[in-house]
Amino acid sequence: MAATSRVVVVGLGPAGVDLLVPAARRALEEIPVRYVRTARHPAITELIAQGWAGDALDDHYEQSENLEDTYAKIVATLCQQAKIHGTVAYAVPGSPAVAERTVVLLHEAAVAGLIDLQVIPGVSFAEAAWVRAGIDPIATGAQVVDGRDLTESDLELGGPLLIAQCDHRLVIADVAVTLLDRYEPETVVTVLQRLGLPDESVTQVALSELVRQVEPDHLTSLLLPARRSAIGPAMIELVALTELLRRPGGCPWDAEQTHSSLTRYLLEEAYEVVEVLDQLPADAPTGSSATSGLAGPAYAALADELGDLLYQIVFHAVLAQEAGAFDFSDVVQGVHDKLVRRHPHVFGSVEADTTAAVMTNWEQIKKAEKGSDSIVSGITPGLPALLYANKLMRKAASVGLAVDTRESALASADLALQALRAGDDALGDLLVAAVVLARTQDSDAESVLRQWSQKYVLQFMAMEKIAKEQNLDLTKLSPTEIGDLWTKAGTTDSI
Repeated sequence: MAATSRVVVVGLGPAGVDLLVPAARRALEEIPVRYVRTARHPAITELIAQGWAGDALDDHYEQSENLEDTYAKIVATLCQQAKIHGTVAYAVPGSPAVAERTVVLLHEAAVAGLIDLQVIPGVSFAEAAWVRAGIDPIATGAQVVDGRDLTESDLELGGPLLIAQCDHRLVIADVAVTLLDRYEPETVVTVLQRLGLPDESVTQVALSELVRQVEPDHLTSLLLPARRSAIGPAMIELVALTELLRRPGGCPWDAEQTHSSLTRYLLEEAYEVVEVLDQLPADAPTGSSATSGLAGPAYAALADELGDLLYQIVFHAVLAQEAGAFDFSDVVQGVHDKLVRRHPHVFGSVEADTTAAVMTNWEQIKKAEKGSDSIVSGITPGLPALLYANKLMRKAASVGLAVDTRESALASADLALQALRAGDDALGDLLVAAVVLARTQDSDAESVLRQWSQKYVLQFMAMEKIAKEQNLDLTKLSPTEIGDLWTKAGTTDSI
């Protein structure tokens, strides 16, 4: 490529010309054809006052429908002018390496052979912010994001968060809405404006008051404190703790465990989670009983039990990592990618407007992924029998074999009862009819039977309490007396 098509990118720093690095100042003075992404910068104002001249590209913002289109047009202009003039200077606010999309596009143009590219570093607005706030970005895991492109995924790392480009009320409003999904309304936000200039302003405001109290300008950034509850850091700490417990000097019990020895604990923790879930209102999390505060204790217990179950998952992932098989990040990435693949109606062009259509697609995709000729071969045989039958009927229903209607389930139950009365072996048919009947009620036989058993336990304990209060020995009562006591126990408030 001809060396005459050259773009020299210059970082203007965060404030006036006193923070402009010497190499950048020389380039702006020696290169006759000069462009600035925006004239709204204190260093440009001072340079113009000193007799410097350059063409501002602010009009590209008014002529484009969105920012990406604006940046593409700016880069096209620079490449065209470099081809005409040989070398052009291009000045951007702060550092060319921080939150500067046009520089990324110029790098792509250079890789494509359209231009030669030289980048002269500048002092970043972020560096000025870290100095002003007394934050070491490396030690604290700080993060810099663009306010115009802020998403919830940007909030996962948990360190101090510096949000740039907050130059308009609409940007501030969008930022506030996104932040309120993860931060408490009373979170203190540090508003950084015009750092390094005589009218520098550093104020603090509650997140809930951000839109009302902040008057943004083109040199406005927001700084949020580290967030302890961020998912990413919390998971990293849990994995690191699990690894520590396995090392020499850690916990002897943890160090002795294998995948096999942990199996029973995984099952126990899973069942304990189910036990707590059964304590939640049936309409949780959205129903009135779930949001009235009555579910608070159950949710507290659920958080505890989910933590125990999660630890088992992390433990197995750490063991697999020690074996060189995979690590916890592979587990997370794997389930993430699987969910994307199995939701083509969300992330692709497949249409699925009903739950039934979604489940049919899911089973077909799962079958293709596993390379199986049968959609029922992937059901784990080790499942409890009722749960296994439920999954089997669900698979059958996905191809139209088992029709999930109350009428058909009751008819099957009647046939099974008739066969049993005739002495035929039809108990399995009766149980399957019960499984299908439960499915027609948006439930499953496993849960129904477990709930019935729990109610039975409560009534039995109530009966024992009554017997104790009346000094009765249950083992010495007649069937009639036991029956009367059982009926009385069924009317107590504890059932």
